Amino acid sequence: MKLSRSAPFAVLVSFVLGAAWAAAQAPPAPSPSPSTSTSTMTEDEKTLYALGLMLGRNLPGWGLTPAELEIVEKGLADMSNGRTPEVDMQVYMPKVQQMSKARAKARADAEKARSEPFLAAAAKEPGAVTTPTGLVFRSLQEGTGPSPAATDTVKVHYTGSLIDGKVFDSSVQRGQPAELPLNGVIPCWTEGVQKMKVGGKAKLVCPSSIAYGDMGRPGTIPAGAVLVFDVELLGTTPRPSPPPRPARPMMPAPGASPQAPPAPGASPAPPAPLPSPAAAPSPAPSPVPR
Repeated sequence: MKLSRSAPFAVLVSFVLGAAWAAAQAPPAPSPSPSTSTSTMTEDEKTLYALGLMLGRNLPGWGLTPAELEIVEKGLADMSNGRTPEVDMQVYMPKVQQMSKARAKARADAEKARSEPFLAAAAKEPGAVTTPTGLVFRSLQEGTGPSPAATDTVKVHYTGSLIDGKVFDSSVQRGQPAELPLNGVIPCWTEGVQKMKVGGKAKLVCPSSIAYGDMGRPGTIPAGAVLVFDVELLGTTPRPSPPPRPARPMMPAPGASPQAPPAPGASPAPPAPLPSPAAAPSPAPSPVPR
């Protein structure tokens, strides 16, 4: 997770924004400046510094200027010292949320524009197929096993990276395959992995609209980012069928006498014969998908 440049600033804005800043995306973490180096801090000071990092991890996406940062720090000082706020928080909390969303959208739009040439180049790679959702699918090695359904659990090895090649997640690096419900992942995966067969490998290039959208994942995936996955499908497990529902007891027709139990030692009545194939009604045709 990325870190804020200013731990005190992080404390104030985190308390003010709360969940409103979930859409913000953080740039790479800066190294601590000499003035905040942990080498000269006491353990308590290091703990407080860590608190600032924890609270500030999602804040750099605001892209504050030095002048804006000074205003935020003034609010921090007033709040910390118990001074009367100079603005009505009931009035300005919605404005904070609006500014948060606007700045996050601007960052997402800029990222999408930056990614367009990459998407166009990926679509022109040999064997690449672009689907109506925008997914660019390219088979790297054909498998020979079954293809999974959307409701299956798949066993995969994968590496996810940004368009600059930076890896943000990898089961390969962890050395442990992942098992994932295919209908519980991003839409790009749900669609793309169904095109594979067990034993196959493929490259999925995912526009943000079928990945993490304009929110991204703070500190890991930028807002509006195109994601690239190299996937190896190791296995697929169908979702187990639900247990059969218990049969409901047959109720006698109105006015009919309930059937008496068979007398002791008597043979049970034979079951009613099934209708012959000629007499059985034909099943209704399945609806054709539109």
